[in-house]
Amino acid sequence: MLFSLLPKLYAQTEDEFSSALDSARNAEDNKKDSVIFTAKYVRYTNLATMKRGTKTFQIDTSHVNFQYYNKQNLPWDPTINLGSYGLAARDLLFNPNKTIGFQSGYHAMERYLVNPDSIHYYRARARYSELYAVGFFFDDQMFRAKLAQNINPHLNIGAEYHATNTDGYYNNQQYSDRKGAVFAWYESPSKRYNLLSNFTFNTLDATENGSVRNDTLFRDTSDNTSPSRYPVRLDGIQKNRPYNKWKDLGFFLRQSYYLGRIDTVSGSGPDAEIHPTNVVAHNSSIRQQKFIFYKNQSDLYNALPYNDRNLIEVDDTTKITTISNDFTYSFYLRGKNLKNEAKVELGFQNDLIWYADSMLNRFYQNSMVKGAIGYKFSDRVDLNFSANQIVIGRNFGDFLYEAYADVHLSDVLGKLRIGAYSQNKSPEMIFENANLSYHSWKEEDLNLDKIKTQNLSFQYANDKIGFTGKLEYFLINNYTYFKEIDNPDNSTLLRRHIMPAQESNLNLLKLTIGQNFKFRRWHLDNRVVYQKSDAMAVLATPELYTWHSLYYANILYNVMDFRIGMDVKFNTPFRTPSYSINSGQFYNDNVGIEFSTYPIVDFWMTGNIDRVNLFVSYSFANQHVYPNGYYTVRRYPMNPAFLRFGVSWKFYD
Repeated sequence: MLFSLLPKLYAQTEDEFSSALDSARNAEDNKKDSVIFTAKYVRYTNLATMKRGTKTFQIDTSHVNFQYYNKQNLPWDPTINLGSYGLAARDLLFNPNKTIGFQSGYHAMERYLVNPDSIHYYRARARYSELYAVGFFFDDQMFRAKLAQNINPHLNIGAEYHATNTDGYYNNQQYSDRKGAVFAWYESPSKRYNLLSNFTFNTLDATENGSVRNDTLFRDTSDNTSPSRYPVRLDGIQKNRPYNKWKDLGFFLRQSYYLGRIDTVSGSGPDAEIHPTNVVAHNSSIRQQKFIFYKNQSDLYNALPYNDRNLIEVDDTTKITTISNDFTYSFYLRGKNLKNEAKVELGFQNDLIWYADSMLNRFYQNSMVKGAIGYKFSDRVDLNFSANQIVIGRNFGDFLYEAYADVHLSDVLGKLRIGAYSQNKSPEMIFENANLSYHSWKEEDLNLDKIKTQNLSFQYANDKIGFTGKLEYFLINNYTYFKEIDNPDNSTLLRRHIMPAQESNLNLLKLTIGQNFKFRRWHLDNRVVYQKSDAMAVLATPELYTWHSLYYANILYNVMDFRIGMDVKFNTPFRTPSYSINSGQFYNDNVGIEFSTYPIVDFWMTGNIDRVNLFVSYSFANQHVYPNGYYTVRRYPMNPAFLRFGVSWKFYD
């Protein structure tokens, strides 16, 4: 926004002969002394960056990729899901979980969470705010607001709030969330002490319909029935509607202090960086999670596993409270030009965990030692090694050792990364203990082994030619997943009952290639992922996934920067998993269906006018030609073709 500082007007009339001089003076004195605040005055940082030093980034004001509002359908991270926005989703491609220690095992809706580790902390000379909305007059509405302001040059506070309401296309596919964060960043006048803090809250509410009852609704192309008219397996309404609800509250506090010499890059400007030589830091957090499944109706259409008690009302709640404290010391040794740098980092983390469900109420703890060493040769080679090892507690013996080397060949030849890691990881809690109305198992009965993963990777990128490539090899012992219990006689009593299972040895080769082409104002962006394993049916993932985006970019009347184009994505058929409603888990069923897969075409346009970004998209446009519909999860049809509109507006005032 424009701030105008208008000085007082001085109009001195000396005599009738000096009127010309007075007019000249008035013209000079009436000039506006103005300061125009732009995006360069609004910068942010995050936790990962502040662990290495003080560095900020300019906020993103572009409209590039603005149309990808739905986290289920990100081209670079696609999912299989239940169809409607906000419902349960699982990665389409194989993505390893590199976290060790205690984990709940609930992941179906974690893409929609506001996490403490992902919060942005701002530094702004003027108040910064942003409004974002998708939907408006459509059945789905998403709203987001953010505000950040410097109270003084050393303290910035802010808040963000998200609200979503989606009706879905089939009955009982409603989703809603209320989530957000309050955050603050304090930096001392000496630039040595930093405090980051945030409070996050999430309530995610996903209605469950158990899938439509018609398993062949796409076979009859003459059937023009509206999706909302198809009967579903769970059709409770109002307060009796079945749902999965997540509640997640968290508080995070980080204090760090720089000892000894500090090196500054870019002086005192808005993009100034501070590189410390000694850092002591303490991270403290508390988080409470609740995972709730509720229904209040008879299961007349077999959406859930058979139960002798013929349960009507079910209210399963799992509650986890975690208090974590993390202490680290980092030492950096670098030359005067800052191009050569050696680092050593030591740390200790303690986690206190309270776990409770309908039958189990236990306390656990883990203590982990951490370390990292690295050496950077100029700006060409960067070597790093890190180790995390749990030495005391429930998950004793878990570890993650990782090493990588970054090599910058040249601006013309590009850069590469060679990496490797070794991981020993305990199965997540849902695999070891379940006390749910329809599922029950105990860790002492299962006696699951730790999951061991060995990984080698090679990555190459060349910005000059728009190429990126990554080759990964995984050797996994005791890969852990859910499967339907053996049912050779196809007994109704055993259907949809699931149990944890482990695959003794699994090899996977994953190749990811991206290549972007440009011809004048036309662009063609491409991404191809090839996966090959000796256990593809266990992984339930396709062998090939491709995404292509063809678009035209230009500036309209020197006012609107826009892109207009189309996306096409496709994956080969694979063993499609089923979804366990009450446990919130995807599992491999005994049927092993491979649904036909088709190219899915989306049309879109994005634009930017001053501080306003907007998009219009029409998804699954080829439904009007072929196919009539498709699945990514067994029994759950994906959404039909639909139109969406979104806008965001940034303010600096």
